[in-house]
Amino acid sequence: MKAGVIGAGAWGTALAQTLSADGQDVRLWALEPEVVEAINRDRVNPLYLPGVTLNPSVRASGDMADIADRDMLLIVSPAQHLRGVAGSAPAGVPLILCSKGIEAGTGLLMSEVAQQAQGASPIAVLSGPTFAHEVAKGLPTAITLACADADLAARIAARIARPAFRPYISDDVVGAEIGGAVKNVLAIACGVADGAGLGLNARASLISRGFAEMTRFGLARGARAETLAGLSGLGDLVLTCSSTNSRNFSLGKGLGEGRPAAELLANRRTVAEGAFTAPVLREAARSAGVDMPVVEAVCALLEDASPLAQVIDALLTRPLRPE
Repeated sequence: MKAGVIGAGAWGTALAQTLSADGQDVRLWALEPEVVEAINRDRVNPLYLPGVTLNPSVRASGDMADIADRDMLLIVSPAQHLRGVAGSAPAGVPLILCSKGIEAGTGLLMSEVAQQAQGASPIAVLSGPTFAHEVAKGLPTAITLACADADLAARIAARIARPAFRPYISDDVVGAEIGGAVKNVLAIACGVADGAGLGLNARASLISRGFAEMTRFGLARGARAETLAGLSGLGDLVLTCSSTNSRNFSLGKGLGEGRPAAELLANRRTVAEGAFTAPVLREAARSAGVDMPVVEAVCALLEDASPLAQVIDALLTRPLRPE
């Protein structure tokens, strides 16, 4: 299958690098002309993935027509732009969604957005614990590939698998997506704990209680518990809640240090998806009758609705209850 990647941020560029590791031609669509030029001329993406020399078989373009001959397209745009990107993709070509989030205004998961925008195309989801720079350097990585069509999933897995990049196939698209979306919000919470100096005990508590929130919400939306406990749920949660390499963790760390959310978000070239997902997730959880206090706390900080000390106190003084 000839592969194309839409979106030349860090993750999109890393995927293009991985898919071209055996010399197969990969087309990478980029929004910024300077990124296209740097990749094709210098074999680097200094804006989003510095320090990685890209394979010669990665070719960048700013013209969607240049990916029209691809047999599959990996969409790696920010979640809130996926509708427009999917709508402009060639019809009928399998779309592998690599964006993690929930669409603002509709509350739809990325697969639901893509189905509305490009209903003629089969949909798959690629999600899991993946720092882009590690994938680009060929470090060992395992990831979930979720697709309702088992035959298509097998063909995609065969195309993207590498000795150090191992896809595990699932048919639980909803579970894979919810894990990826919710963990971004929880990573902000863990960053807050780090920035506020609350210690490793607090971080571990947030990861475990946050995973309980993810599970409650996922089950309410039809996900399977084993998917949420797998790579695209718990695996991704542990990774992004434990390192400043996570954009969401870094955002939370700034909040925990007392910096305003508006300032932290304004100074970013890359997107911390959890900041956009948090309020949508809060409303979806409330509508489903699912209790998500950590998500509520993150929203309060992002909206400057409550001082940090008050938000922390509210979590620590919740009623005692069975685990």
